[in-house]
Amino acid sequence: MLFVPEELRQSPAAKALRNQYIGVKGYIAALRQDSGRLRIHLMVGGVALVALVSAVVWFMGGRYVSTDNAYVRAAKLMVSTDISGIVSEVNVKEGQSVKAGDVLFQVDPKPFGIALDSAKASLAQTALNIDSMKEDYRRILSDIASQEAQVSLAQANYDRADALVKTGSGSRATYDQMRFTLETAKKQLQSLNDQAKVQLARLAGNADIAPEDHPTYRQIKAQVDETQRQFDHTTVRAPFNGIVTQVAALQPGTYLVAQTAALTNTGAVALISNDDLWVDANMKETDLTYVRIGNQVDIYVDTYPDRTWSGTVESISPASGAEFSLLPAQNSSGNWVKIVQRISVRVKVERKSDDPPLRSGMSVYVDIDTKHRRSLADLF
Repeated sequence: MLFVPEELRQSPAAKALRNQYIGVKGYIAALRQDSGRLRIHLMVGGVALVALVSAVVWFMGGRYVSTDNAYVRAAKLMVSTDISGIVSEVNVKEGQSVKAGDVLFQVDPKPFGIALDSAKASLAQTALNIDSMKEDYRRILSDIASQEAQVSLAQANYDRADALVKTGSGSRATYDQMRFTLETAKKQLQSLNDQAKVQLARLAGNADIAPEDHPTYRQIKAQVDETQRQFDHTTVRAPFNGIVTQVAALQPGTYLVAQTAALTNTGAVALISNDDLWVDANMKETDLTYVRIGNQVDIYVDTYPDRTWSGTVESISPASGAEFSLLPAQNSSGNWVKIVQRISVRVKVERKSDDPPLRSGMSVYVDIDTKHRRSLADLF
């Protein structure tokens, strides 16, 4: 131990040095005490922060549901015709944009034009026949009136002969002749009346019927209309705005068979709508608890990663995709495993004029805002 004289320990310099030492030692002790408090505060604050963030995430969770099992869909159609014939002209090219009413292709119209002319000629002839039947009916009525006069004359002659025979002034031969003449006149009158009934029946019970109202005329007119329809269908037009494809399968000279045209694609042109577009999102059934028609949807197309489309839930399928399968799952076996089913949700896409083109089949990611917020009641 170092010996320090009392005078030196009591000197001002020694006192100042001792005071500095005590101050440093106290500072170090205080710093150690504050460090312990800070550690406690950091631990408690960290736990509280984690709890707060977890609570916020939990309360906000359940509002948004999403899936990447979604695709762009569009109205599409194999455009063909219901008549058979030889394709004479194809008026579009692969990938061409068309509007509703534009001509896609044509079937040779000549056979149908000939059939139409023949049907129209038959219709005109039917109108003449109806007019002829009306005139014939009037002639029969005139003959009936004339025959009624003959019957009246025969009746008068018979009455006179009968009176003469009864008084013995007339011969029996004259009486018989007058009797047979009367019977013949009556039968002729009956025959004319029967002819008039038949002719009136042919006129549908109306002697003044207009040719257009006669059943035979309407029948032939229906044939004319059908032939006209077939003639019109030789020109195949686009039913809606869209883009044509698979045009190469249809060439001039192809014999189009109406019954199989759309099935074989050799008598049809594919048309994909560029107006009627939507998104089919195959959502998990467990994500649909709060999804409702009209919910807002954010749509992200894989082809355009820097662009977002807006949309709304338009409809929710009433059945899962498995219900429409040709071979639905059999759940009665002993090794059954429960699988979360997918329900199709149709999303209407809000499109703008400067949007890039959306094509049917594109992969999409959708995020649906259900507006649902969790509460403490959900914990119990």
